[in-house]
Amino acid sequence: MWTFLGRPECILCLFSVLSVMAPSRDKQLPRLNQTHLTPLLLRIRKVGLKVEGSQFTLEGSPFRILSGTMDYFRIPRPNWRLSLRKMKVGGFNTLTTHVPWNLHEPTVGQFHFTENLDLIAFVTMASDEGLWVILCPGPYIGSDLDLGGLPSWLLKDPKMKLRTTYKGFTRAMNEYFDHLVPKIAMFQYTKGGPIIAVQIENEYGSYNMDKKYMAYVKAALVSRGISELLMTADDGLNLRKGHLKNVLATVHMKNIKKETYEELQSIQGRSPILMMVYTTDSSDTWGTPRQFGDPQMLLKDVREMFILGFSFNFYMFHGGTNFGLIGGASSSDGYLPVVTSYDYCAVLTESGDYTPEYRVFQMFFHYVTDVSTVTRPKATNTVAYKQLILLHFLTLWDVLPHLDQPAKSVKPLSMEQLPVNQGYGQSFGYTLYETTIGNGGLLTTKGHIQDRGQVFLDNKFIGVLDRFKSELLLVKNPSKKTQILRILVENLGRLSSGLDINKERKGLTGDIYLDKTPLRQFRIYSLEMKNAVIQTKLPRFPDSWKVVTSHVRGPAFFLSHLRAGDPPLDTFINIKGWIKGVIFINGQTLGRYWNIGPQETLYVPASWLHPGINEIIIFEELKGGIRIYFSREAKLGMTLYVISAPAPL
Repeated sequence: MWTFLGRPECILCLFSVLSVMAPSRDKQLPRLNQTHLTPLLLRIRKVGLKVEGSQFTLEGSPFRILSGTMDYFRIPRPNWRLSLRKMKVGGFNTLTTHVPWNLHEPTVGQFHFTENLDLIAFVTMASDEGLWVILCPGPYIGSDLDLGGLPSWLLKDPKMKLRTTYKGFTRAMNEYFDHLVPKIAMFQYTKGGPIIAVQIENEYGSYNMDKKYMAYVKAALVSRGISELLMTADDGLNLRKGHLKNVLATVHMKNIKKETYEELQSIQGRSPILMMVYTTDSSDTWGTPRQFGDPQMLLKDVREMFILGFSFNFYMFHGGTNFGLIGGASSSDGYLPVVTSYDYCAVLTESGDYTPEYRVFQMFFHYVTDVSTVTRPKATNTVAYKQLILLHFLTLWDVLPHLDQPAKSVKPLSMEQLPVNQGYGQSFGYTLYETTIGNGGLLTTKGHIQDRGQVFLDNKFIGVLDRFKSELLLVKNPSKKTQILRILVENLGRLSSGLDINKERKGLTGDIYLDKTPLRQFRIYSLEMKNAVIQTKLPRFPDSWKVVTSHVRGPAFFLSHLRAGDPPLDTFINIKGWIKGVIFINGQTLGRYWNIGPQETLYVPASWLHPGINEIIIFEELKGGIRIYFSREAKLGMTLYVISAPAPL
């Protein structure tokens, strides 16, 4: 019985539908001859990936897409090649990867395509390893990213309508595509490159705010030189809404039923079926247990899809890490921010190591294809460094004089409205709001704190205001006429999908009140937690830094030094003894930690360490620890297996 198709009673009817659409229902697993169709061996490029009846062809020969998703921006660049090689050796023939607009254009007109964002180097490396590429350039990609990979500066426009033909959106999209698309067009199949297909947007059928939008994005890609096979990708309920004429519709595994395949057939007749997202997991979110489908069902599903002639893409093959603070939030059950790890129970672990599933699928794919058996690359070495016991600290209040001058505003400004980053606002991290108030009263937010605010009076912690708590009593101090009110607001991640993404402003998004009177005259500090801030704004060690002798009340920065060997090895920082904050290694932002779980460790790539002394800085919001612990393996929370279908993306 298929775990991914829905109701068991639909199976017999489904086979009658698939008998027309799929090339084979023979229970003998078909053996594919695909060795000659690899980027390394194929020299003459005439006819790219095509739809021929119920199958794909490449250069006129039958071709089955066996793909895995791996996003370059979640994996340290020095690790790219090894993970791509593991993909190829595992029996996969195609890489699927997403292109995040918000990372490539973090500020209007400033484009980044180097270092860990060198998309072309990643695509070229995939080709070197013998993989084809399906590219998902967006502009919206989802992928559990903040705002689905759209830049937050778009929301500076109060009338913005994301993912529509609203002029403010299309103007920005066209400028971005002017820089992106010519780069990738040169690496298409018919130009000698590995890109065999390009996905238009992502699951637009579930958004469907503008009937002209998808055609507009298609034209924007084609007019700039994209000529390979175009596809859309939607879940079972929204195939028709997201479909474009003369564009292949592919399926995400949510809401798959017999009717899904009937819908596909009515849309485009006999065609190959590409399960563009097959997954056993959904992203982990803070404060919830880890949940994913029983891995034992995974191979059974794949065997069934293989028998019926499906092509498929594993989401994820290697999930990696939401380095920095790039993770978004889910809105399926309220607001649930995504954790730092993007392990995703993928075929490779967060650090790129093998899983039992990898070995099973390698055997299966090598059995059903004619790919010769190749020795697997060695497993990743990890180490648990000795705990660090010498820590130094500075409170946030000590650091404020070293930061850029605060913005001044009569009313609160949201992150997106702040006059930072050339006037285009703040994307990630924290914002500190400061004003002078009278003595005591009832502080009321009316829902205008997004997402979580710590309240201080004259540097004394009073409490937390968030989506669940909107009022806080400020006790009067008889010895003072006025007090300094500070609210440290954290962006936990903008929604990555859904109809509410246009509302996703962060920080103080409107007035807050003291005894029903709106507060005025704010000084606003931007604490974006960029690498440059940690490297240039904090006082140099040992200037001003104090030794930790007991637990220090946050918010505060803590510093220690790790001695690594030569060469350094991967490790994991265990957050035992810490509550909530962000960790940096040699100025690089590892990501957010939070003791509500499920994630208990943060991945430290060996490539981010130096032989010898390495600087670790922890920004702790609440109460600092007195030691820093390490582990040689990830601890991502207790696993709760789901007996039914795998959790949807």
